[in-house]
Amino acid sequence: MTRQRWSSRTVFVLAAIGSAVGLGNVWRFPYLAGKYGGGAFLIPYLTALLLVGMPLLMLEFAIGQKTQQGVAGAFKRLHPSFQGFGLAAILTGFMIIAYYAVVMAWTLIYFFNAFRLSWSDNAEQYFFDSVLHLSDGVGQIGRINLPILLALAAVWAIIYFCVWRGVQSEGKVVLYSVPLPIILLGVLLVRAITLPGFLAGWRLYLTPIWSILADPEVWSAAFSQIFFTLSLAMGIMVAYTSYKAPDNDIARDTWATALTNSAISLFSGFVVFGVLGYMAWRTTTPITELAASGPGLAFVVFPQALSLMPLPGLFSALFFLMLLSLGIDSAFSLVEAVNTVLIDRYPHWRIERVSIWICLTGLILGIIYTTQAGLYFLDITDHFVTHYNLMLIAIAQSVLGGWVYGAESLRRYINTVSDWRIGPWWSISVKFIAPISLTALLAAQFITDIRTPYEGYPAWMLGIGWSLVLISMGIMVGPLLSRQRHRKIQ
Repeated sequence: MTRQRWSSRTVFVLAAIGSAVGLGNVWRFPYLAGKYGGGAFLIPYLTALLLVGMPLLMLEFAIGQKTQQGVAGAFKRLHPSFQGFGLAAILTGFMIIAYYAVVMAWTLIYFFNAFRLSWSDNAEQYFFDSVLHLSDGVGQIGRINLPILLALAAVWAIIYFCVWRGVQSEGKVVLYSVPLPIILLGVLLVRAITLPGFLAGWRLYLTPIWSILADPEVWSAAFSQIFFTLSLAMGIMVAYTSYKAPDNDIARDTWATALTNSAISLFSGFVVFGVLGYMAWRTTTPITELAASGPGLAFVVFPQALSLMPLPGLFSALFFLMLLSLGIDSAFSLVEAVNTVLIDRYPHWRIERVSIWICLTGLILGIIYTTQAGLYFLDITDHFVTHYNLMLIAIAQSVLGGWVYGAESLRRYINTVSDWRIGPWWSISVKFIAPISLTALLAAQFITDIRTPYEGYPAWMLGIGWSLVLISMGIMVGPLLSRQRHRKIQ
């Protein structure tokens, strides 16, 4: 069968940008900037982008385009012992989409309640009590939340119709879904700068606190943000680039994706801090306290801030429409990574049928997150999957590309097909800087979790998190152990 192709380079770049730019660009980057020194945070952030993010993104682009395979087949072609890491990347990505879709379901509920401003009296109570019906503890799973389940089914239906024809349908979707949130961010920015107090928010966002750069936690946060925001180690970018022709430009597409993603993060910061400045002015609450609310920024603090604006219903609807359009591209890209591996393995299977079974499976796995204890399960899964599984896969990917197959071989291939030539610095980053940095982050997180149980969860709950890591590790090393056993028998 002839492999599908993106209709144009522009469509591919839009798809890659859409996968990279997600909900974290709107709340996590501004939150980190506010917490870690304002403008000073840009130094470790940009350092991480150049030393780890961009080189690893280019590595994934090169692997996918050169092998013309999804991540499992691509890793196997580079070296058979690494096939397990590709399979683990797919499993990890599927774990993520199972709960990421639930977050989108919350967003959909907020969107349909925007004009009624259901949260205006108490945004925190609305989110935790009216939307989540959150139980008192993880041991109290409670009932399934029907509105969230119905919204989740709607989200998966949208995802299905994005991926059901592969890159053909996805290419049509990204033409609208990628520019839309940028336009909506622009509208919200214009509104923000007309509000009193926005300059105070921008001042906090941009004013550098240089002394904070001595804190290792700041650098760890910056490297983590770059790593997660570029959709690395989930098989997405390998799958996407496998649908490009083998002689397409790699270097320019990498820079376009990485820089656009970071630019949107920076742009989002102006919107978020402008609105928070207004909220601080209206409520006399310190901006630093508002900005430090983490994920609650999107579902508690920002909705409350929007309800204080003139025309609050309109701008609330625009905000949550923006979040939905940001999330959908990241969501269906995770499904496409799984679809690509399955279609590569079973080329006679129809993409429409594969897509519907994958989406139904994702819906079923997401039901646990729609219960009254769903937020706790989401939190524990996200923590262990992103801090351990993704890191281990990325380290293995660096070893595979940098040492086993050879960074110089891949660099020659990239330079052969690209207008912009990359120098030896790329090989150094892939072979040394990226794996060493990621290993340090992984070790630091492991030490932290051993010393202090994450969020004080009970042992059985932490056991679920660690089991997700151990299962993935078993898949990672399975092919390697099998090959060694086979050699001993011979």
